[in-house]
Amino acid sequence: MNDATPARALSTVGEAVPLAISVRGLVKHFADVKAVDGIDLDVPRGMIFAILGPNGAGKTTLIRILATLQKPDAGSARIMDHDLAAEPHAVRGAIAMTGQFASLDEDLTGRENLIMLARLWGFAGRRAKARADELLAAFELSDAAKKQVKSYSGGMRRRLDIAASLIVTPGVLFLDEPTTGLDPKARQGVWKMIRGLAESGVTILLTTQYLEEADQLAARIAVIDHGKKIAEGTSRELKSTIGSGFLHVALADTTQLDAAEALLAKRLNNTVQRSAEGAQLSIVAGSPKEANEALAALIAEGIELSDFSMGSPSLDEVFFALTGQPLEDEAKEEETR
Repeated sequence: MNDATPARALSTVGEAVPLAISVRGLVKHFADVKAVDGIDLDVPRGMIFAILGPNGAGKTTLIRILATLQKPDAGSARIMDHDLAAEPHAVRGAIAMTGQFASLDEDLTGRENLIMLARLWGFAGRRAKARADELLAAFELSDAAKKQVKSYSGGMRRRLDIAASLIVTPGVLFLDEPTTGLDPKARQGVWKMIRGLAESGVTILLTTQYLEEADQLAARIAVIDHGKKIAEGTSRELKSTIGSGFLHVALADTTQLDAAEALLAKRLNNTVQRSAEGAQLSIVAGSPKEANEALAALIAEGIELSDFSMGSPSLDEVFFALTGQPLEDEAKEEETR
């Protein structure tokens, strides 16, 4: 590729869209483990692109490589038309990054934190204050501007942390687990902010353990496992890969779960997923006829059903079908730590 020619992808209407991120064959080893194993990615500018994967799948390592915090062992990447290996300083000037946990001075106020960071970026005193006030307003934190950060709620801290990464507006924002540990209301507030950033033209690469988050926010989703990209597409495309027939069964007697799971797996020749609460079983059924036969087999074995349904898979069920493990259980575990 000619370095003077921006990398482009085709939009859904066939128009060429400049790429914010272009990755080819990226590899990273840690001893005998390939944390990143030949990953390719194309992320058009202005898109929210989500990366899903179990703990240890390679998500954070991939982000750290793209943010120039670690060097890959093989492969190449371009960020906002800058080569990752040849132009790391230019890449750093085009990106911002925020992780799971806020890196703010809790004894300072929210406004003082932002002013300090703006000064570190080279803003003069008056301009630094103006930029801090602008960000506080944009992230609905003006009323808390003069309060110490240690008094902020979890959602307020996350918004302030992301605001801090936007002192200088980046071309690409890496968000690593941006809503981990937040309650649903605070999570919704961060989602609103993320959508607004994308609408303003910022490209967002999002790693998350919350499948609903990816479903709600991302235009495209990549699933990685054991360092490899195993699937990519829109939420709808990913759901279509495992078919439209997903059988959901709720049992009246949870002591029969093991027997029901074994029978469904045998009849439908697939892996059964249990809900987080353990009371519902879900499995891919090839057709309504096969689903009906499986239900009849359950009843014939004396297994009592409180409810059943047939429908399209959720993103959670897609992830389970692709990786063999649920992602939301990990997210809930992380939320309690």
